[in-house]
Amino acid sequence: MVNLETLVRDQLDDARASAHGRSAHLFVHDGPLRQTVIALLAGIALDEHNTPPAASLQVLRGRVRLTGPGGGEQELTAGHLAPVPHARHGLRAIEDSVALLTVVTEVSERAPGVRARTPIHG
Repeated sequence: MVNLETLVRDQLDDARASAHGRSAHLFVHDGPLRQTVIALLAGIALDEHNTPPAASLQVLRGRVRLTGPGGGEQELTAGHLAPVPHARHGLRAIEDSVALLTVVTEVSERAPGVRARTPIHG
C-alpha cells in the first residue's frame, strides 16, 4: 500500500534539495502500467517529449501548465485530472507542484468481434 500524501511530501522535499528543482518516483510498475509521482518547483519544466499510448495526469498539489500540439495549453490545479495529449507535450509548474502520472506503455489491438469489458459500478 502506498500513502500518496507521504509521496507528495517526500518528492517535494527531494525537488527542493535537487539542483534541477524536480524529482520523480515510480511506485507502480505492473506489466504495461506505470504510476509515477512527479514534483516540480515553480518555474521548472519538463521539456516537450513524446507520449506513450495512453496516459493521464492528476495534480495532487499546486498548479501546472500542460502544453500540447499547436501551442495549446491547459492549466491544471490540485484535484484536476486530464488525459495527456497523444502528441509531443510538455509540463511546467506555475507553483511548487506534485502530480500523479499514470501511463500505459503498450496496448494490444482487440480481435474483431471481441467486446470490451463492461465496467463494474458499485
